[in-house]
Amino acid sequence: MKKDGKCEKQECKCSRIVELADPFPMHMLKIEKIEQENSNVKSFYFRHKLNSQPGQFVMVWLPGNGEKPMSIARDYGDSFQLAIASVGNVSNKLCCAKVGDFVGIRGPLGTYFSLTDDKAKLVKSIALVGGGYGAGPMASLAELAIKKGLKPANIHYIVGARTKDLLLFHKRLEGIGVNVHITTDDGSFGAKGRVIDVLNKVVTDAKKNKIKIDKIYTVGPELMMKAVYDVAMRENIDCEISLERYMKCGIGVCGSCIVDPTGERMCIEGPIIGKEKIKQITEFGKYHRDATGNKVKY
Repeated sequence: MKKDGKCEKQECKCSRIVELADPFPMHMLKIEKIEQENSNVKSFYFRHKLNSQPGQFVMVWLPGNGEKPMSIARDYGDSFQLAIASVGNVSNKLCCAKVGDFVGIRGPLGTYFSLTDDKAKLVKSIALVGGGYGAGPMASLAELAIKKGLKPANIHYIVGARTKDLLLFHKRLEGIGVNVHITTDDGSFGAKGRVIDVLNKVVTDAKKNKIKIDKIYTVGPELMMKAVYDVAMRENIDCEISLERYMKCGIGVCGSCIVDPTGERMCIEGPIIGKEKIKQITEFGKYHRDATGNKVKY
């Protein structure tokens, strides 16, 4: 308390109070490079030490257009890459941006994938399942796994798309020896069908060769991830998924990304969720909530 401009209590340290640093500062970053990845996705490169891990995201702000969470496709150390599909107001505007334009970035935010088992030991054989632009985090995780000591031959990267023109990052991993499995809905490239069919085959073949898949990771459409999770449950394989929900703040304040019935915020306790926690989230694979909070069924 202050009285006549002076502190009533001698121990008060008003003169020493300083403004706390923002734990989630907004950085206005220049777009250094833009690459067209496929007919619907562009990669944007920014020079900045993000210090992110595979599975984390950033909040991307365009003045006058709003802010949106976006996954990190790749972190190079002194720069990073965002692979963005033109599917909403912010992403549509961003896809019209040019090299030299500035974008607001907050992050990295959220939880990330773990390459250890329940005994905190490095996993030895993994399967990564990516759908759509979820392929970016999966590719980054594969690269990190190799840096950690996994043999490329023990990494299965399963990526799917509706058609050949929508595939992402498979060539990136073919070049480093990872087992790349490609599916397209129309059969225009790779196997015709779903990623879940390939995952089942990978798991079955591993068992025949007496090789245990230690962990399955997945990012993509929720119904696809639910099918992947069901395989993990059936085969008793550990699993981590990226559970995206509508986000406004990205820092656990607004509550828009809370899941039923646990009340956990996917921007803080997620988006990467482990197998045991997924069991508790009853809305997974059934519905999500829109910007108004209403349930939207899958």
